[in-house]
Amino acid sequence: MTALLRYQAALLARSHRWLPPLLLYAAFLGIGVRTGQPILDSLGYAAAALLPVAAWLVRVCVTQEPAAARDCASAAVGPGRVHLASVLTALGAALVLGTAGTLFVAAVSDPHTADHLHEIPVPEATVSGLLTAVACALLGAAVGALCNRPLLRRPGWAIPATLLAALLVSVAGASPANAAVSGLVDGSHSGTVPMPLLPLALTGAAAAGATALACALSSRRS
Repeated sequence: MTALLRYQAALLARSHRWLPPLLLYAAFLGIGVRTGQPILDSLGYAAAALLPVAAWLVRVCVTQEPAAARDCASAAVGPGRVHLASVLTALGAALVLGTAGTLFVAAVSDPHTADHLHEIPVPEATVSGLLTAVACALLGAAVGALCNRPLLRRPGWAIPATLLAALLVSVAGASPANAAVSGLVDGSHSGTVPMPLLPLALTGAAAAGATALACALSSRRS
């Protein structure tokens, strides 16, 4: 699996298909994050922006390989393992972006509540922001795994489905990613720093289940 991950990461790096998701995430941060804004609010915004970016990266990684090369890799190690390596590579790239974005937000934000009356401890806020970013990346990866190959092979279906699903899980009240982001926003008003462990566990389970389903179908349809 290590060799497959290196192979998929090399494909992603050389293709430059990571550039549009990177620019999208940078645009989100450039528009929504300002120096001196309350730290928890900004961390919640940065984490929420990572969800569609993670879904996009999964689409990039599961479709970047030429068909002939993918067939060769599948014949060598199995299509399920190849597909798993693609999703994990995308998730890893999303986590790198999320970590960088969280650290940037923590560095430029005001460590106080929304009313600027109470101080927020920066280390705790940064950890909470990282956990929330991971939760959003995991749910974004789940969306990408379910809305692209092998479940949806045609771009005309896969791309709109990915966009719509990413939007829905971002705003739905029952979404664990939404709960994690809302916890940060609520903490900015109450002065408490939440640790979104339950949303993180739920999004991890969602990502694992979605990826397992996609890998199983990849094996059957190859």
